[in-house]
Amino acid sequence: MLLFFLFHGVLVDFAYSKISQLSRFDSLSAKSKLAPFWETFQDDGEFDKWISFSSEELSLYKEKARAMFYHGYENYMSHAFPLDELDPIGCAGRGPDLQKPENININDVLGNYSLTLIDSMDTLALLGDKESFRSAVDFVVESVDFNQPYSVNVFEVTIRVLGALLSSHSLIVDPEQMIPDLHPEYNGGLLGKAVDLADRIIPSFETSSGVPLPRIKLNGGPAHTSNRTDTTIASATSLILEFGLLSKLTGNDTYLSLARNAVDVIWGVRNETTGLWPSGIDSRTLLPTNNFSGFGAGFDSFPEYLLKSYIMFGYEVEFSRFTELIRSYRKYARQGRPKCFSGDGTVPFFTNVNYSTGEIANTWLDSLSAFLPGLLTLSGDVEEAVCLHFLYFTIWRMFDAFPERFDWNKLSSIVHFYPLRPELIESTYHLYRVTKSPFYLHVGKELLNSIERNMKTECGFATLHSVLDRTLEDRMESFFLAETVKYLYLLFDAENPLHKSEKWIFSTEGHVLPVLKSEEKVGSKCTSPGLNLTRTPENTICPGVCHQFTRQQNLLPLQPKYIRQIEAAIGLRHL
Repeated sequence: MLLFFLFHGVLVDFAYSKISQLSRFDSLSAKSKLAPFWETFQDDGEFDKWISFSSEELSLYKEKARAMFYHGYENYMSHAFPLDELDPIGCAGRGPDLQKPENININDVLGNYSLTLIDSMDTLALLGDKESFRSAVDFVVESVDFNQPYSVNVFEVTIRVLGALLSSHSLIVDPEQMIPDLHPEYNGGLLGKAVDLADRIIPSFETSSGVPLPRIKLNGGPAHTSNRTDTTIASATSLILEFGLLSKLTGNDTYLSLARNAVDVIWGVRNETTGLWPSGIDSRTLLPTNNFSGFGAGFDSFPEYLLKSYIMFGYEVEFSRFTELIRSYRKYARQGRPKCFSGDGTVPFFTNVNYSTGEIANTWLDSLSAFLPGLLTLSGDVEEAVCLHFLYFTIWRMFDAFPERFDWNKLSSIVHFYPLRPELIESTYHLYRVTKSPFYLHVGKELLNSIERNMKTECGFATLHSVLDRTLEDRMESFFLAETVKYLYLLFDAENPLHKSEKWIFSTEGHVLPVLKSEEKVGSKCTSPGLNLTRTPENTICPGVCHQFTRQQNLLPLQPKYIRQIEAAIGLRHL
């Protein structure tokens, strides 16, 4: 467990003598390898590259992000529409895998409902492309049919499709007209589609526990994969924003009641000793299907939706639960020195632990957990967010992408693909909106350039099959346009109307949803308008750190010694 000891302050010289011998990094071309951050400027204080970002460069990268979106979107419309996804290498479309209905990797998200178009609609709105937005809305209202004989993942169809429908509907009918005249001829058809889809999802909640089954057949027939009942904590608890908003818009409390009840049930199965959950659970028996827990896959959006449901609806119990959850995971899963910006000790990070004992369960960080700095920013814990973000950014720089799993013990990628995920970009965006530090614009610039360099094809952007040899996989998932490019564009678009409004919040799929509660019920603001970020009450997590960090905005986010330490821990440099 080499890096385990490294993080605990011993065997450092031995670790780095071994790192230099590792052949796995030899497969990365010189063009693809990124130098350690600290080597991109001199140690004598010449930090100008990272603490300033000209208006010309900001405009350039805003247009690069816009061009990235349209390269994906227009090729989808030309080569794939009305199918669900674009194959960016074959320049073709794909829908459900009819030959292999058990192919969950495809069939969990594809349902013959023009997924990429639906998922992209609110991105079109935020880009200001009203003509394309109106065409997309009209097609969905008139032509998309959810009465399909395909089994889909309840969580995925909720966040990608239902959330997209509700987001675009809400943007059109927004009484404050954040984006004016989006669709003057609109008659509410997206809301009707949302009701139709939600009613097809509701039967998944018909279990003895009240926790939804992981999959549902949209036309009401029996689900495939032998009616498997294994689900995840995230899947079971991350429906409350979309279902809650639907209830508020329709006056039908059924949707919200089902989603909140599932959260209540899941809350009740946490371990009494540790206060932790397994990431996997059986939706009928509530028995764990694995023993590890952390902020990655299977758990990630559970704490996210606890906090956001408080912000969106004002449910105090959700905020109390979020605070308790964070406290438990800080106690058992967090490693390293207590404070990010000060003190001695090793690199702070969260690992995966056994949910019932709190002991380290495995030694990987997965790419989904890179959302955590953004969530901590939302909660007001900017100091912790800064530290974790730099750790994830360093992993990206090691591979010029983010492997699905990085082993912090072996200092290597152990699951090599990168499917154009948004999580690190999402956290970069949130940290920039709070701190206004130009450093995060430079991070976004590097992330955008990496995607352009490694994943752009003639007909779109492809999944990176391996961060080691740069081979590609012929798939562009819908979240690339719904989230990844959206966050990049918003990062560089300083004048976007979203940044001037305090009435919207992002779903876990990056869809903008309206905050329906009064502002007075939320804690005091700790950031610029447009994100609905809150500083937590004095008796919870970290009051005041947003303002503390803002005073440091013209410096690098971390002291040089901590930057060196993180890069050494990941394997990019010697101490």
